[in-house]
Amino acid sequence: MLRRAIIVVSGVLSLVLCGHRLLPELGGFTPVLESLLPWLGVAVPFLVFGALFTRSWQVIVATLLPAAVWGVMFGPALLRTPPGGPSDVSVATLNVGATNGDSARAVRDVSRGRDLVAVQELTEGGPAAKTLDGRFPHRYQVTTVGLWSRFPILEARKVDIGLDWARALRAVVETPRGNLTVYVMHLASARPGQTAQRDETLAHARKIVDRDGSKHLLLLGDLNTATTDRKRSGLVPPLSDAQQEAGAGFGFTWPSSFPVTRPDHILYRGLTATSAGVEQAAGSDHRAAVASLRLRESSTSP
Repeated sequence: MLRRAIIVVSGVLSLVLCGHRLLPELGGFTPVLESLLPWLGVAVPFLVFGALFTRSWQVIVATLLPAAVWGVMFGPALLRTPPGGPSDVSVATLNVGATNGDSARAVRDVSRGRDLVAVQELTEGGPAAKTLDGRFPHRYQVTTVGLWSRFPILEARKVDIGLDWARALRAVVETPRGNLTVYVMHLASARPGQTAQRDETLAHARKIVDRDGSKHLLLLGDLNTATTDRKRSGLVPPLSDAQQEAGAGFGFTWPSSFPVTRPDHILYRGLTATSAGVEQAAGSDHRAAVASLRLRESSTSP
């Protein structure tokens, strides 16, 4: 009985890992499953241990299948070495938390050494905004999202992502290597069985990116979609992901106390990521996503 159970579970686990995009959404269960997909690997050691207990080589071989599938899917993230090299811009994005009483320290720590800092869940004129104002000469804020920059902001405007209130912006930043278009977005939340609005804002984000002809483009923010969520495939590609290209590990950012998924992203086009990672942010339930990038060619057009 134990042998059969281990073989069946191993087979189901392998199928879910490699075929999760084929599963129906099941009332919102599948998006949650996909957000936690790498954690399914936790079951593998228990299956292997159980197989060894049975002393059956057939059962042991069966448990190696999900181990191999998991390794192929997620092993590269654990073995990746950041490419390094020179960079033109260092960026960070953080959902600082609307009720975070330590938001000033959070942004002070995260912004250290950065050229661009994108923040979500801001309070207008609150401690986080005031702290960043004292550190950066240029800023643009739309309701609860904002961008602070060491480089001049040539133009900026709010962006409609399909919500009842503005929660996204577009800015053109003048870097020493050329102009860089930066979007900061806080997409709709996603909860089990309640992903429709999040999906709509993702679709809006894709349309915005497709319409934007900028050679150098950054999309920063809390996109409320995990790296392994099927819905994020609407953005990656055409954009690249700094953590996937230049970060070591999964780069989980939420919840900050024990991160299990990554809703916060640094996506780009026309740049090369040289390093990426995650940093603690005091008081926030998110950790900050950070990266250094290089513009691929000089350009003065937006």
